[in-house]
Amino acid sequence: MAQKYYVVWEGRNKGIYNSWQECKSQVEGFQGAKYKSFENLTEAQKAFAEPYQNFVGKKTTPKPDLPYPEAICVDAACNTQTGDMEYRGVHYPSGKVLFHQKGFQDATNNMGEFLAIVHALAYLQKQNSNIPVFTDSKTALSWLKRKKCNTEKIPTPRNQPVFELIRRAETWLQNNSFENSVLKWETEKWGEIPADFGRK
Repeated sequence: MAQKYYVVWEGRNKGIYNSWQECKSQVEGFQGAKYKSFENLTEAQKAFAEPYQNFVGKKTTPKPDLPYPEAICVDAACNTQTGDMEYRGVHYPSGKVLFHQKGFQDATNNMGEFLAIVHALAYLQKQNSNIPVFTDSKTALSWLKRKKCNTEKIPTPRNQPVFELIRRAETWLQNNSFENSVLKWETEKWGEIPADFGRK
């Protein structure tokens, strides 16, 4: 896997780090942490010299050359401060955010990835579109195949909304068919998935 660099604008120690573990130690649990990953040291150094706001939500890598002219890419992320999970679907190649759900407490990235895939499939069904869906989660793909989210998370009052959404997603899969291909995003070949939240 290609070397990545991590800029920390606000954290325990500001700077540029060459591993996610080093970056994580600076930002995890730090209120107001500001950080982002970059594909090379030159990009990271340039970014560190500029305000964090210049890079929020912006992709730092060129668009990948996919074997499909159009697709929906999905991703999920957990906030290191609040623990809240969010997921979104992004149109390739335009980069337009098609849906973004957030504020799910006490949930995991894989739960979010699963929900994002089903959300994308339901969205495409309404659009009568057969374009593919990409995810970088092998776990979510296996859950999709079984039509069941096999998370080890235990339902609690805090995460009841996300478990209710998962139940609805599983029901949708059992009651609907789709022709869209759901494929594994090849990160090593194409870089980060376009829906990536830039937190790893």
